[in-house]
Amino acid sequence: MGKFIYGTPSISVDFDDRVLAHLKVVILSKVRRGESFSFSWEYKASSGSGHSSIWINPAIPLQFDFAGSREPILNRAWVEELVRLANSPSGLRVIPEPPEST
Repeated sequence: MGKFIYGTPSISVDFDDRVLAHLKVVILSKVRRGESFSFSWEYKASSGSGHSSIWINPAIPLQFDFAGSREPILNRAWVEELVRLANSPSGLRVIPEPPEST
């Protein structure tokens, strides 16, 4: 289980390393271009359920901490769908991983 850490004072959100690796690619590509956008996620029932949204801005510090030592292999179809969401008015949100396109 990895952590997405954002802001000062920071918030820390737990994500599976595989999810976090895909989010990292999308978030860093947008931040690198100087783009701001919203990012939303849902909490598992074990964490009390609910959801949160934040505004990602390139000027705000962010960090990705992975628990595992290996980088997950990225699913291109998932990255493309996450990019599409990040560019939409509703913003980036965590969605289930689709099958990899061939």
